[in-house]
Amino acid sequence: MSRIADRYQQLTATPPGRFVQQRLGLPESTPLRRYEPGQPLLEGPALVGGAPDGRLGKVIDDILKRAGVDAHKEAPEGDGRFAALVFDATGITSSEGLRALYDFFHPTIRRLGDCGRVIVLGTPPEQAGSIPGQIAQRALEGFTRSVGKEIRHGATSQLVYVEPGAEDRIESTLRFLLSSKSAYVSAQVIRIGKDGAVQETKDWERPLDGVVAVVTGASRGIGEAMARVLARDGAHVVCIDIQAQGEALAEVANSIGGSALALDVTAKDAPEALSSYLKERHGGAQIIVHNAGITRDKTLARMKPELWDAVIAVNLTSQERITDRLLEDGIIGEGGRVITVSSIAGIAGNRGQTNYGTSKAGVIGLVNAYAPVMAERGATINAVAPGFIETQMTAAMPLMVREVGRRLNSLAQGGKPVDVAETVAWFAAPGSGGVNGNVVRVCGQSLLGA
Repeated sequence: MSRIADRYQQLTATPPGRFVQQRLGLPESTPLRRYEPGQPLLEGPALVGGAPDGRLGKVIDDILKRAGVDAHKEAPEGDGRFAALVFDATGITSSEGLRALYDFFHPTIRRLGDCGRVIVLGTPPEQAGSIPGQIAQRALEGFTRSVGKEIRHGATSQLVYVEPGAEDRIESTLRFLLSSKSAYVSAQVIRIGKDGAVQETKDWERPLDGVVAVVTGASRGIGEAMARVLARDGAHVVCIDIQAQGEALAEVANSIGGSALALDVTAKDAPEALSSYLKERHGGAQIIVHNAGITRDKTLARMKPELWDAVIAVNLTSQERITDRLLEDGIIGEGGRVITVSSIAGIAGNRGQTNYGTSKAGVIGLVNAYAPVMAERGATINAVAPGFIETQMTAAMPLMVREVGRRLNSLAQGGKPVDVAETVAWFAAPGSGGVNGNVVRVCGQSLLGA
């Protein structure tokens, strides 16, 4: 796990540093609240509101009650802080109705506490039932993204589109977004559908008990964090990496009570070898995380063909081949979860990374193409798209490049490998069966890309 210090954040936490930061108008970078086992969902009350005739009010109330959240329908007098502001916007059916957003948030947004949460829930625009409704629901995206750039002190803002008929499928997502597990996820638009198997979550602390998960590229960095978080949540994790990483891979697997498998995902026989291993050793697997990835950066004019081919083979083609084989062999069935790793480079592009950006955009294409296939099986496929994450790779960047990367988002800091891993664990959860075909950026609302 990365332990890279953010000196700017440390400096601006001191009175002199904070004075300089405020006088010069420099970005504010608040240390984020991150999850620890046993931590309450929210450290403070939530304020819940909604437009008239919304369809999610009771569902939200029931979820918050089960989670032990102190929820209010009206803001108490005084200047007390809220840990979350949750608004059911499904009742907004016209542009005039958008005033309900202003009426709820205008008097309360300044009362959002440190690392607070803003969550707006709406209806997918194409399912709004009318042209005015479609227009109004699409407008919610601009609202939540703008709010994400206004709120401070580590707070985040999200929009969740809930398909009619999927009202009983939102608990896993609502818990994730309210919790500190989503610390570095902000300004995202998440869709919850009515297809896919949603299983009961018996223990929210260990939702993956008895489940077998596979993580490629698991010997270090983000892959290691994924393996550790999935194991924390109860899964037996099959950790995969190339033979050269064998010692580090075995150390990770042993430390979490998992299994290690040395495998080059680009090898011709890799899909068959993995499928056979999972059937013979574990009777299958419920979670497949395609994390293995490489960079071979050069501008296009200077890039040799082998650099192009290597990145496409590892980052994209291997995922296609392995997913196809596991589907064909029935490894991925009802309740299955396939989770891939894209990047904001696949959304916004990046100089010197035409090969990498192409591969990561292709991963998004893979999610889009396979989502209906997975839905037919009662399974899901989703992707995380990390932004600037504090790893050994980013630590090796020149100082000024690294600092720009850290500050170029609404939270004004780099994320941690665990932030990506927590998002993967949410996708993997038994209650996330309605979350299919999503690409969620873990980037602190990066100012680059969509």
